[in-house]
Amino acid sequence: MNRIPRKLVKMVGVDLDKLQPEEAPGPAALPGDIIISDDTRRANRIPPGQSRTRKWPVLDASGPPRIDLDHWRFRMWGAVNREVELDWSGFQELPRVKVFADFHCVTRWSRLGNVWEGVSTSQLVEQAGGLTQDAKFVLVYGYDYGWTVNLPVAEFLAGDALVALTHDGAPLAVEHGGPARLIVPKLYAWKSAKWVAGVEFVSEDVAGFWERNGYHMHGDPWKEERFSWD
Repeated sequence: MNRIPRKLVKMVGVDLDKLQPEEAPGPAALPGDIIISDDTRRANRIPPGQSRTRKWPVLDASGPPRIDLDHWRFRMWGAVNREVELDWSGFQELPRVKVFADFHCVTRWSRLGNVWEGVSTSQLVEQAGGLTQDAKFVLVYGYDYGWTVNLPVAEFLAGDALVALTHDGAPLAVEHGGPARLIVPKLYAWKSAKWVAGVEFVSEDVAGFWERNGYHMHGDPWKEERFSWD
């Protein structure tokens, strides 16, 4: 059976400034303006085959790209009612949400209780005038050397999905996908595209970078959908 080439997955380091306390943060005492991801209410928040980490590991395939905010753009096109292109200033003006969610990496670690702040995916679709009936899947593009990832529209538009600009109250560091990354808590973290540049809405599922290299087309951590053969 083939496996993912190890050279594709690089552990770059650990962000020690993000070390969590021994007790995992929970949703009970959060302010009312924070969207709480449903999975954080589970009695057991760690999916099969995962282990909790208090750290904030850094992994990527090719290293962070260089992004000049003066030239940064976020685009939406395909099966939308109008194509959208936002510069950094325009993106900052959009309404923001905060989301409390767990984060599950396919390399078998889970970081529980993250607070993300950014623009909800539903707000972004509203900027595009909504979707056409052909919109069944999305192909998300990153600034890192043509990187892509695919997921169903339903997961992209989940109530806890957003393009995040901050993590735990601090601007999103470049090694973690800053200045902006997609966050889709219900799927493995590789679906939460770092350095997000745009979203194409399509009628058929199209494999992204990791999916072409053997990762699962869907990626549900509770079903252990890690690889194409799972």
